[in-house]
Amino acid sequence: MNSIVSIIDFGAIGDGKFINTSAFQKAIQHIENLGGGSVVVPAGTYYIGAIKLCSHLTLIIESGATLLFSDNIDDYPIVTSRWEGVKQDVYMPCIYGQNIKNVTITGGGKIDGNGQKWWHIFRNDRGNLKYPRPYLIGFDFCEHVTIEKVFLTQSPSWTVHPMESNNIVIDNISIVNPADSPNTDGINPESCRNVRISNCYIDVGDDCIAIKAGTEETAEKSPCENILITNCNMIHGHGAIVLGSEMSGCIRNVTITNCVFQKTDRGIRFKTRRGRGGTISDITFNNIVMDEVLSAFVMNYYYYCGPKGDDPIVWNKDPLPVNDTTPACQNISFSNIIAKNVRAYAGFLYGLPESPISNISFDNIKILMQLNAQAGEVDMFKGVKHEAGKGFFIENANSILFNNVIVDNVISDPLCIKNSTDVHVTQSFVKQNGKLSSLMAK
Repeated sequence: MNSIVSIIDFGAIGDGKFINTSAFQKAIQHIENLGGGSVVVPAGTYYIGAIKLCSHLTLIIESGATLLFSDNIDDYPIVTSRWEGVKQDVYMPCIYGQNIKNVTITGGGKIDGNGQKWWHIFRNDRGNLKYPRPYLIGFDFCEHVTIEKVFLTQSPSWTVHPMESNNIVIDNISIVNPADSPNTDGINPESCRNVRISNCYIDVGDDCIAIKAGTEETAEKSPCENILITNCNMIHGHGAIVLGSEMSGCIRNVTITNCVFQKTDRGIRFKTRRGRGGTISDITFNNIVMDEVLSAFVMNYYYYCGPKGDDPIVWNKDPLPVNDTTPACQNISFSNIIAKNVRAYAGFLYGLPESPISNISFDNIKILMQLNAQAGEVDMFKGVKHEAGKGFFIENANSILFNNVIVDNVISDPLCIKNSTDVHVTQSFVKQNGKLSSLMAK
């Protein structure tokens, strides 16, 4: 039997009105029965509910073809997955795989999550949502997954979410969600291993790429590790590259290189808090250009968003006992980075007094603060005022190196260090009020 089939052969109609869920599932079942093959989606607009993929499948959405997903809640079965780092029942992703392997989504076409109704309900009447909104593409406990050469838009929530999966390739995709669409992160690998993200364009309403590893509420904690992100453009969003805040299973061995960030709130962002536990370690950022970001570097141990964010231990600035719920960030390298038109802080690093940020290096960094910038919120952090034109602020940190770092147009506090040790500054300069001087701690 033919291992390449068209959805048209199974009754699909590409008029943007006929509901094609059954035709897609029949085609996928046919390929599963054959032991593998390809399902081709030719030009047209295919209105469809959530679909579930199988192993050894290539889903080819050809150029000129659009999968337009239904906004009818009844078209989304309930599955057990994770939502914001916690195992729970959720509406099934628009395209979903669970415990499958050797799957590819490709072809040059469009996947449209039709998320406006989901966003409206979330903003105005979220009590009517019995379960969390669907992701656009979700893979749970999968092996050898490739997503390439497709355009993704209007996701109901996170756009691409592989979870507890291994050997994931995401290459040459574009993701565009409105800037004000809630929680529409671009690509969020969670507790995954061996992930390669390359040549992507991401313009979204939340974090562009966020690396995660579950929260303290996840019973079986797994790391997110061995991640490569390269040659990507990231526009808007709350952060370009983000690690956390769900990091209880640990995040390690991550390299980000040759990327451009533009108009993101934060350029490089680490976020966690007491209660999470876990360690973010062995992270490298190299060859990055940023433009019009709020802050270039943010490492925040007092991130308060989400459940229990108002607990006293989250915002308490006094040292507390160290235990397995204490988070840590260490062994992180930033090099060959240019950031222009930075509005609030060149860098904001705030660890815990009982768990300082440690072993961080800034090498060959050039930051140009924006003149007459409007003050902005550096991060979700209680007690920090909106600021403009600040340099580096560091509190509760050990072993920090600045080498060949230049900060231009800083208004005040070029390098402010509190409760930190072993901070070294070499060949680094600041330009303030038109005068060039050494970047030294105050």
